[in-house]
Amino acid sequence: MTKFIKLIRDSRGATAIEYGLIAALIAVAAIAAMESVGSKLGTTFNNVSNEL
Repeated sequence: MTKFIKLIRDSRGATAIEYGLIAALIAVAAIAAMESVGSKLGTTFNNVSNEL
């Protein structure tokens, strides 16, 4: 029973979850930014290809 109480009072798991959520948010923002840059880069290469 005392091990269960110690497990409930332990806050290290909550901190790990918070860091995981922050990392997920950063990953989503990075994917969105890269998608935008990728489409603009594709358009630029298409324009160069058409001009050649």
